[in-house]
Amino acid sequence: MERWKGRVAIVTGASAGIGYELSKRLVQLGVVVVGCARNITAIESLSQELSKSGGKLVAMKCDVRKEEDILSMMSAIKSQFGGADICVNNAGLAHHAPILSGSTDMWRNMIEVNVLGLCVMTREFIKQLRERNVDDGHVILLNSVAGHWVYKNSMYCVTKFAVTALTEGIRMELRAIQSNIRVSSISPGLVRTEFLPRYQGLEDPMNIVDEAYAKTFGFQVLEVEDIASAALYILAAPARMEVHDFIVMSTEEIRDLS
Repeated sequence: MERWKGRVAIVTGASAGIGYELSKRLVQLGVVVVGCARNITAIESLSQELSKSGGKLVAMKCDVRKEEDILSMMSAIKSQFGGADICVNNAGLAHHAPILSGSTDMWRNMIEVNVLGLCVMTREFIKQLRERNVDDGHVILLNSVAGHWVYKNSMYCVTKFAVTALTEGIRMELRAIQSNIRVSSISPGLVRTEFLPRYQGLEDPMNIVDEAYAKTFGFQVLEVEDIASAALYILAAPARMEVHDFIVMSTEEIRDLS
């Protein structure tokens, strides 16, 4: 990770869960992190906690569903830091919205956040890398095992299968222009975050998170630090090595959870 010290990373969905943990770990390793989310209160608090770390955490408000928010944030990053070198597309959500009976608005919301927002963010990130002649940047897409096999929440799986296709599509387009910018996908299984309680329509303090996972699954799920460690492994890989899709599951997890 030495080569990333002092350089700039964007982490979307940084206010909680995996994005929050990864932002913290990157700052502790000397990276300047722009943590973005719709609500940045938690990011601002974490920034104060990390004020004596090797890096720096800067909170920026950004709703990835809105292209104008992404463009404004990228402009601010260019003005303040000259640009960014890492982009972690972590923002994502799920609704219970089956294909045969689900709400169109819920479908649209998942597609806008999980697919379109990711595409716009990646396009703008790579665009500014090329404008700066930076050829060693890295894009990380937070995918899911639901991007590899279908569970009952099939429309959510549709959005994550799209991320699987996008990972390869971005890689192929980068190779076509002979770029050394790398793209990687992380596909976690079940991770103990606020994701499930929100999907179930529950409150999201961590005691509710624990209760939601304990009631729903009878095994130990992954922790956010496990996925943050996977991201750091990817970023620490030598230039000759591109981690294409990193599937990470609980030791006890089985494929047919539904």
